[in-house]
Amino acid sequence: MAPRGAGKYVKFATYAIVVILINAAGMTLFFRADLTKGKIYSLSEASRAVVSTLSEPLTIKVFFTKNLPAPYNTTERYLRDLLKEYADHGNRYFNYRLYDVSAEEGDISEEAKENQALARNYAIFPVQIQAVEKDEIRFQRAYMGLVLIHGDLIERIPTLTGTDGLEYVLTTTMQKLNNKISALLRLEGKIGVRLFLSSSLEKVAPYMRLDDLPQLPETVEGIVKRLNEKHYGKLHFESLDPSKDTKAAAMAGRYNLMNLNWPSLEGGRIEAGEGSIGLVMEHGENAVVIPLLRAIRLPLVGTQYELADAQRVEEVISGNVESLIDIHEDIGFLSSHGAVQLYPSAGDPRSGQAREEARNLRNLLSMNYTIKPVNLKESPIADSFQCLVMGGPRERFTDYELFQIDQFLMRGKSLAIFLDRFHEVMPPGQAGAPGMGPRIVPLETGLERLIAHYGIRIRKSYVMDENCYKQRLPAHLGGGEQAIHFAPLIKSEFISRHPAFMKNIRGLIVFKTSPLEADQKRIEAMGLKVHRLFSSSDRSWEMAGHIDLNPMMIQPPSSRDAMKSYDLAYVVEGSFESYFAGKPVPENPAAEGEIGDDERHEADLSKIEGRAEVLSRGRPGKIVLIASSEMIKDNLVDEGGRAPNSMFMLNLIDYLNGREEIALMRSKEQRFNPLMETGGGTRTFVKAFNIAGLPALVILFGLGVWLRRISRKRKIRMMFAK
Repeated sequence: MAPRGAGKYVKFATYAIVVILINAAGMTLFFRADLTKGKIYSLSEASRAVVSTLSEPLTIKVFFTKNLPAPYNTTERYLRDLLKEYADHGNRYFNYRLYDVSAEEGDISEEAKENQALARNYAIFPVQIQAVEKDEIRFQRAYMGLVLIHGDLIERIPTLTGTDGLEYVLTTTMQKLNNKISALLRLEGKIGVRLFLSSSLEKVAPYMRLDDLPQLPETVEGIVKRLNEKHYGKLHFESLDPSKDTKAAAMAGRYNLMNLNWPSLEGGRIEAGEGSIGLVMEHGENAVVIPLLRAIRLPLVGTQYELADAQRVEEVISGNVESLIDIHEDIGFLSSHGAVQLYPSAGDPRSGQAREEARNLRNLLSMNYTIKPVNLKESPIADSFQCLVMGGPRERFTDYELFQIDQFLMRGKSLAIFLDRFHEVMPPGQAGAPGMGPRIVPLETGLERLIAHYGIRIRKSYVMDENCYKQRLPAHLGGGEQAIHFAPLIKSEFISRHPAFMKNIRGLIVFKTSPLEADQKRIEAMGLKVHRLFSSSDRSWEMAGHIDLNPMMIQPPSSRDAMKSYDLAYVVEGSFESYFAGKPVPENPAAEGEIGDDERHEADLSKIEGRAEVLSRGRPGKIVLIASSEMIKDNLVDEGGRAPNSMFMLNLIDYLNGREEIALMRSKEQRFNPLMETGGGTRTFVKAFNIAGLPALVILFGLGVWLRRISRKRKIRMMFAK
């Protein structure tokens, strides 16, 4: 017979064994649930596809100091979880390793010292962070970087200070490495790395404190040799001396390399002369110039010269390989007809302005696309583009140019059109006159009738909105805020959740935009689908006829009946019917002037017959239309690409290029989530409930518990009273 009380020990032992077995099973059989709305802690489909289809080993080496203060410890934890997710969905080629590295230089382990040296080899260096401990602010050094090694190629992210967009950065970097390997393997010919160094510079190098200048050819050749081991032998080095080679001198002038001139020195022992220095990388028609010498002008000291260090030169050469071999998908951008240009051409009167207008979008797009200018006045649209972006053209298109755009769409391509309905004209002789603003005049380019044929019309007006950007006024103007009614703020409830790339966009701002109308009968007749992307608030109105955008002169209508919501952006998709179906192919006006009268006389063109085919019904394509070119300019697109407008633009371009999964991954961590606006009565109720309602609920709950205990005591007394 078991001793008394042994049963409770047996029960305790049984429970302990069960708990141990459950924990042991949980180490191998587990699951995790991501309950966040945007699934920000789960891998996107695009990331899963990348790591599961690797064809060569890819290793991620993480150098992150442990036990960092908040918020940096959160970044480390998120990175660990993210890499574990990659490993769970990756194939056998994916690996990662976290290195225990401390930024301290004192009493640290030998392993930490070795890891520090390894990090420095990958150009990962500690950064200084701020920590608050025991009400004191102190600074400490920490490693927070990683490198991705794919085949023989290396990409590094030297500093990770937050989790925002981390998955997007890692996945797109993996894609870039994979594309780079494929591009290098199929590359025809080699990438030329030419060093231009005049031997005449060696005489004056000591006076410029450039003692390492004579060894520069050997240094650069060694760098190219090391990089060749990682770039499949696709680099070819050549050293040229412009002082002795006239062809090399002409090439140095063509590339606009740094040219130095000096007078006679040391009493004539060193003759006056000149010399050139620079590095040029070439492949096909593409070329990149890399400066090697920098002139620094210091007060009182004068001009100092600094030669680029070897590590920097190696990084720049490796990085420019990507731009030369076009590892990214091409995207066309209209560069003619006075459009906003991402890459302004020399001599363009708008080039300086355009460089400031769209620099941010250009830099953001260049991370994933190769931007190619499209000049419709000189050549047709290349078939290699999946998408053509047309930002704010101001000049009229000929029928032949409209035909090129129409047939591009018929081939199943996409158009992103940002078309202004008005433009500003400064009256002659009044530029800069006080109180005189530009005239707002209607703009007709011919694209309007092409778009109308596809089922979308642009109204000849501007949208004003009471829910708009508020500009803070300076003190001398009375202070306060000035409503900029032609800059509507788009609330979440007026933003569509379809297509899918829009579902994480919670707010936008537009500027000088015109309302759009969908011709439903025409769209249904062609079998197309139209999606409204966003619209203004229901407190909007139109400004038509005489347009005056002086904020002081704009007043909302007195009646709410004159206000309504206006559609501001559409996506139309499907098989479009050509605008030129059943019509003759327009003649190219530029082609007629290409052959002179003498050549026409020599060649009997009447004997040459030709017929161009018109695609009357196209393959499935897409059109995105927004009646404002301001959407692509720097005042609405931020440099980092994390603001809602920038996210929208990048997602839009990805969507038109068939990369919707990448767009979803980019925007799922969108931090801009404004609260829904409520009325004054609702806000008063919520405040009152928080102040008085919650304490009242606690009191009622306590009374309930107290009454329940009294009832229980009464029942117990009644049981024993019997």
